[in-house]
Amino acid sequence: MTKELFQPLSGNAMPRFGGPATFMRLPACDLDAGLDVAFIGVPFDIGTSNRPGARLAPRQMRDESRMLRPYNMATRAAPFDCLRIADAGDVAINTFNLAKSIDIIERHYDRVLASGATPLTMGGDHTIVLPILRALHRRHGPVGLVHVDAHADINDEMFGEKIAHGTPFRRAVEEGLLDCKRVVQIGLRGTGYAADDFDWSRQQGFRVVQAEECWYRSLAPLMQEVAAQLGAGPVYISFDIDGLDPAFAPGTGTVEIGGLTVPQGLEIIRGCRGLDIVGGDLVEVSPPYDVTGNTALLGANLLFEMLCVLPGVKAR
Repeated sequence: MTKELFQPLSGNAMPRFGGPATFMRLPACDLDAGLDVAFIGVPFDIGTSNRPGARLAPRQMRDESRMLRPYNMATRAAPFDCLRIADAGDVAINTFNLAKSIDIIERHYDRVLASGATPLTMGGDHTIVLPILRALHRRHGPVGLVHVDAHADINDEMFGEKIAHGTPFRRAVEEGLLDCKRVVQIGLRGTGYAADDFDWSRQQGFRVVQAEECWYRSLAPLMQEVAAQLGAGPVYISFDIDGLDPAFAPGTGTVEIGGLTVPQGLEIIRGCRGLDIVGGDLVEVSPPYDVTGNTALLGANLLFEMLCVLPGVKAR
């Protein structure tokens, strides 16, 4: 039996300011709908250390995704012609309890993966990547990682807490969730508490590409090297919007100057095509700090780009 493929609701069938506020105006489906790809919101920001508001991002990114159309005109990717894709709603986190929320997210992604869907996640702050990686590990084992961020998120603790938005990748290493020789962190920058703040990543085997190495150049050659390094195993993409310069993405909680450009962000994701991508997230959008909506718009477009590089997506 041929699987029914969904298409985003056309702007010619319903004005783009009307209709349901789902990601790309796709159908809203449960996890038992036989999806190949599920867009999922995690409205969580109780792991945030500075400006809050990322809990509002999934709803805002859905709204700002209304201009996205089915075909990628740059890469000719046509995901809706070959995969069953829908908006699978939000994770019902416990907004008063971080530890319980982590467990809720982890169990939810166990169900997502058991359904056969590849998750593309709208955060939420970066804490949420830890429970997602835990669920992915049970299905795929240690995964490679393409991590775009201003910050390495490898703190041992924050205010005495082991789990927060600045700690997930240290916990992931400790728990054996990452294949450390297949991890790259791109866009790290800013001031630190010590001159060697990024060296812990390097000591684990991560490739660290600081933002200054990216200034004034295309990142396509870098991504060719990254793709060769990551090879044939499973790979997860975790994209913190603050990896981009605040001139482009001001609506985030921990802004740092001197960041990546939007074209560089696109080059990073498009450079992942051909890898065995098993999921991705776009985190740390904080709508209250961007009255134009541009940061959420950018986040929605980057999630669409992740969709376009998933295995099984064909070009037309």
